Amino acid sequence: MTYSLFGRTLHKVGVVGSGQIGPDIALFFSKVLAPHGVPVVVNDVIAAALEAGAARTKKKIDKGVETGAFKAEEAQRMAQNITWTADKQALSGCDLVVEAATERLEIKHAIMEELEGILSADAIIASNSSHLEPEVIFAKAKRPERALVIHYFFPAERNLVVEVVPGKKTAPAVADFCMKFYEAIGKVPIRVRSRYGYAVDPIFEGLFQAALLCVEEGVGTTKQVDTVARKALGLGVGPFTAMNLTGGNPITQVGLTHYQTKIMKWFRSPKRLDERVAAKAAWEVPGREERVEVPPELERKIANRLLGAFFGLASEILNSGITNLGDLDMAVETALVIKPPFTLMNEIGVKKALKLVQDYAKANKGFKVAPVLVRQAKKGPWRIPVVFREDQGDVAVVVIKRPRVLNALNLEVYRQLFEEFTAIRKSKKLVGAVLTGFGTKAFVSGADIGMLAAVKGAKEGAATSKKSHEVQNFIEKLGKPVVCALNGLSLGGGSELAYACTARIARKGVRQLFGQPEVKLGIIPGAGGSVRLPRLIDFATAWKILRTGGSISGEEALKLGLILEEVEGDLTARACEVAREIAAGDLQIKPIAQGPIEVPATLPEVEPDGLSRKVDEILRRAILEGAKLPLAKGLANESKLFGEVCGTRDMRIGLENFLKTGLREPARFVHA
Repeated sequence: MTYSLFGRTLHKVGVVGSGQIGPDIALFFSKVLAPHGVPVVVNDVIAAALEAGAARTKKKIDKGVETGAFKAEEAQRMAQNITWTADKQALSGCDLVVEAATERLEIKHAIMEELEGILSADAIIASNSSHLEPEVIFAKAKRPERALVIHYFFPAERNLVVEVVPGKKTAPAVADFCMKFYEAIGKVPIRVRSRYGYAVDPIFEGLFQAALLCVEEGVGTTKQVDTVARKALGLGVGPFTAMNLTGGNPITQVGLTHYQTKIMKWFRSPKRLDERVAAKAAWEVPGREERVEVPPELERKIANRLLGAFFGLASEILNSGITNLGDLDMAVETALVIKPPFTLMNEIGVKKALKLVQDYAKANKGFKVAPVLVRQAKKGPWRIPVVFREDQGDVAVVVIKRPRVLNALNLEVYRQLFEEFTAIRKSKKLVGAVLTGFGTKAFVSGADIGMLAAVKGAKEGAATSKKSHEVQNFIEKLGKPVVCALNGLSLGGGSELAYACTARIARKGVRQLFGQPEVKLGIIPGAGGSVRLPRLIDFATAWKILRTGGSISGEEALKLGLILEEVEGDLTARACEVAREIAAGDLQIKPIAQGPIEVPATLPEVEPDGLSRKVDEILRRAILEGAKLPLAKGLANESKLFGEVCGTRDMRIGLENFLKTGLREPARFVHA
């Protein structure tokens, strides 16, 4: 069996190195590729490393079964799909190999030479280096055009982020494939230009250096700094705890030393780090339940130092131009489990952030204040992209990218969508557009629950609904075809956004392609669902879905005419073709009814068990009144009724229950 996508076929993949991270890379590959029958080979020259890697992988798979993450048969298939071997020839036939050996250049060069003698000419060779530039790693490669860095983060089987770092000689098609491939298998790849340390590690290791300098200068203990860092920066674990967990002292020592000449003079390996590496010792950190006391004044002092370093480091990376602001903000948050730097600067004020960086630079020789931060402080908040656009010839592809929340909609997403589609409308070279979501799990998982929870009363509820309508009405009446490419599930506002598009196609086999779960949260659709869905499919079916919080699979959506087709191959490419066909008049799409629509004389009985009778009463009005009104007036009526439902007690009960249980338990509505 094979795994084919984007013009390449994977028959077998390999991992070289069974040390700290190689087995975890292999585990993830096996998880996603075993169902396709694509074997994974792990190679190492040390038998003990192979044994240890296999044992650790088995332990993680068994733990997955225990927690319910894997079914027993799935776990068995994953384990059996990995071969652990010291025989390099076992890598023959691999179409992709990730080298995950130690960060020593002579070893990487030797591995590359061996791989080029074993693999076919078009096989991709990637290095999981955490620092070295691809030009350095592949300096002796005979075919550097098929080689690049793929930098994983700890733990590699669970951490979503990978940095894709092509070298100067890497073929663009190879880098493009890796970006699409890693997105397709569930990772969050960001493209980074070649520079020592790439985009994320200088922030992680630089923040550790800033924390250690606090300790060396007697500002606080390692326990105190860890505690303050977690609170001030939202870290999952403090910098010293993170270093213990990852075993990162040696590689950080090397990285900080090289950053001094590669990035800025402030970087260095502090004395205490050198001592810990020499002694192979861990840092003293807070115990699991230990409460560490930090006086308020000391807490402010440590926090300001760490924030100044954090903001300065992130701004330097952005200023270097090796990646974009949106990807960097998202990657730091996702890979390091820390508050996103530019979002945090916006929260506290960019001018205040600049002052913290300037204060840190004054106290720390060689620390840079990035010009991009100085300029932004004069302008106001950072504009953090969550909607990205890339033109494919005469069709614009618009991608909603918020992977941590499965592309959920908030007011900022709506604002950026309006900006992008305004530009598309004005463009003379564009004949149409494609709207899709990042990844394969979700097109849009719904409205951001934080946005809904912030709504206070009927007036704010109606206003929130109207804002979503403004954007969707604009898309619907763009004057150019907009094809929604449903790359995964859509719920609530995501489904409603898709309904506003000219046409819809979907990745094949999505079990929950459309869904209107609002009633389970104690609300009604507020972005057009109660008005558009009954116009797009059989009224009785829409009536039942809306009132029960039901969903539709891709197969069902095709039968109902809600999508044009299910796609097995490149969904975005097919969506572009459909947009061009519609624009040229080669494909006729029946427009949504703008006037009133007929309501069947009899509708199926629906008993919304466990749901709010008050919300159901308002929803029935929205559906029936919306059908009897022209589309525009029906949408305005929906906004009014959405506001009404936001004034009910059941709305608060439903949202609070969702925030606490994620709908694992039904809300206890009071029907008022």
